[in-house]
Amino acid sequence: MSGHSKWANIKHKKGKQDALRGKLFTKLGKEIQVAVKEGGPNPESNNRLRDVIAKAKSNNMPMDNIERAIKRASGELGAVNYEEIIYEGYGPNGIAVIVQALTDNRNRTAGDVRHIFEKHGGNLGSTGCVSYLFEKKGLIIVEKDDSIDEDTIMMMALDAGAEDFTAEEDSYEITTSPEDFSQVREALESNGITLAQAEVSMIPSTYVALDDETAEKFEKLLDKLEDNDDVQNIWHNAEFPEGWGE
Repeated sequence: MSGHSKWANIKHKKGKQDALRGKLFTKLGKEIQVAVKEGGPNPESNNRLRDVIAKAKSNNMPMDNIERAIKRASGELGAVNYEEIIYEGYGPNGIAVIVQALTDNRNRTAGDVRHIFEKHGGNLGSTGCVSYLFEKKGLIIVEKDDSIDEDTIMMMALDAGAEDFTAEEDSYEITTSPEDFSQVREALESNGITLAQAEVSMIPSTYVALDDETAEKFEKLLDKLEDNDDVQNIWHNAEFPEGWGE
C-alpha cells in the first residue's frame, strides 16, 4: 500500500486520548455495553465484545471497569440503552469528517455535534456526503523495535488473513477486512506482538494536507468533539503538518 501513513494521525489522536483517560474509559465502557447488547456478555462467542475488550486493555483500562460495563449491559447494574448514530460533515478547508456517537438522547447529541461543527469552521452534511471517501477496514499498528524483524511480522499477519502490510518510518501498518480483523489481531497477540493500536476504522482514500493555521483550527474542532460524552470515534482525512502535536 502506498500513500500517507495512518499512524501519524493515530498518534496525534492517541495523545489526546491519553490526556483524557478518565473520559476515554467512560466511552470504552459504553462501547462494551453496546457490544454486549448486540451479541451477549461472553467474549468467546461475541467477536465485537472481544475486540472492544482488547482495545480497552491496550488503553490500560482496569479489568474492574471492563467487568462492570459488561454487568451493566447484562442488566445486573441498571442498564442504559445507547443508540449508535453516524454523522458526516466537513471541517475547515473541506476536510471530510465522520463522527460515531453512542447516545441515549438523539436530539441532544445531534444539536451538540452540529453546534461544534458550526462554531469551528465546519458544517454537518447529509448521510453519505463524505463516507464514500472512506473504506471500513481493520487497522493494526505495531511500533517498530529490535525484538522482531519485518519479514517475520509480515508473514504472521498475512498468514492470519491480513490484506496488506506496510512498513512506515516508525511502525508497521496492517490492514484487514472487518470480518478478518479479530483473527489477525489475535494471531499477532498470541505470538507476543504488542499492538500500539488495533480497531476497525474508516480509512480515507485521499487526504487533505493542512497548513499550520488550518491544522490549529481543525484541532480545536476535534478537541471539542472528543470532549463530548456522546462522541465515540472520529475519522477524518486531514494530514497534519509533519511533527504537529509533538
